[in-house]
Amino acid sequence: MERVPITPAGLAALRAELAALKDERPRISREIGAAREHGDLRENAEYHAAKERQGFVEARIRELEDKLSRVEVIDPATQSGDRVAFGARVTLEDVETGKVVEYQIVGPDEADLSRGTISVSSPLARALLQREVGDEVTVRAPGGSRTWHLVAIRWG
Repeated sequence: MERVPITPAGLAALRAELAALKDERPRISREIGAAREHGDLRENAEYHAAKERQGFVEARIRELEDKLSRVEVIDPATQSGDRVAFGARVTLEDVETGKVVEYQIVGPDEADLSRGTISVSSPLARALLQREVGDEVTVRAPGGSRTWHLVAIRWG
């Protein structure tokens, strides 16, 4: 059984999503019941929409419960060291353009580039793992290869 790395904040977010989905179950059941009362189910758009939503919610609940049973919580605040690992905040400089970016390496479910987080399983994060300040990594991307200079590593 593969462990799922996650930060404490990511764990809280998954638990909150699961609770919200479970709270939605009774409302969906009421919608299905009300739609059934409208008659012929073959041409009842509300019924089909509610059943589709129910299927999505139940599938997502199963997925979240599975992930939560396999999480490995790693708190970046307790991490330290001079090599990149899960939870690290890294400052990178694009060797070609000089553009500087900062990312935190997090679990797949918490990654959101707009918030400056990247998945530990992403090509960039995989290339950075176990690297030190001053190292350069080259990553193949759909737009071509990019080389990054590792400027800083922070924790917490």
